[in-house]
Amino acid sequence: MRVPTYEFRCRECGSTFDVRRPMAESSDPAACPEGHADTVKLLKMAGLAGSNTSAATAPQAGGGCCGGGCCG
Repeated sequence: MRVPTYEFRCRECGSTFDVRRPMAESSDPAACPEGHADTVKLLKMAGLAGSNTSAATAPQAGGGCCGGGCCG
């Protein structure tokens, strides 16, 4: 079973570090490796890394705010 990796940043010293834990524990606090407790979980854009399609060549959906499904 794969365990996701979550990225945290320490608000006190500014370091960024990774924590591997089950999804059920994703929102639990994580202590900084330097011993500080004031940390925040960062948002990672997992689907964008390693993509072979750039935004300039990717097919674009048209049609307003919903991609053309309802408001054309």
